[in-house]
Amino acid sequence: MSVFKIAGVIRESIVDGPGIRYVVFTQGCPHRCEGCQNPQTWSFEDGKVTTTDKIISDIGSNPLLSGVTLSGGEPFCQPVAMAELAKRCHERGLNVIVYTGYLFEELIEQSKTQPEIRELLNETDVLVDGPFITALKSYELKFMGSSNQRALDVKKSLEQGKPVIAWI
Repeated sequence: MSVFKIAGVIRESIVDGPGIRYVVFTQGCPHRCEGCQNPQTWSFEDGKVTTTDKIISDIGSNPLLSGVTLSGGEPFCQPVAMAELAKRCHERGLNVIVYTGYLFEELIEQSKTQPEIRELLNETDVLVDGPFITALKSYELKFMGSSNQRALDVKKSLEQGKPVIAWI
């Protein structure tokens, strides 16, 4: 059981990925994107402490869920807990989407010295990467905020050693 900080959760969302999703908003973000829809998640001091056991218990109470979305804040600032949570979601048959302000390529580079980042990538089905850029904001994009962001199939991206666009 890992302990981590969250800004909050949404128990049923249809806007943070396909199907009915449980969304965890992690607390703390170094990116501080202009126009961010969750600036209250930026501070690493704020938020509330929870555990993977509590979140998994809450997720388990809803049989309608098709997946879990890890958002932020920045999930890769708490990679050990997020990897454990994602793994436990997979064990329940749920898919996992992770939103990050980092690029996939940056995460691969960071994982060379921080293996816990690779562990979270290994437990991610779809990675929506890249910072939100107000000038590139678009309402036409599915599950993304700005046109520089990519929805990546992480398994295929890791296998091929390059970003591979996902199904969403």
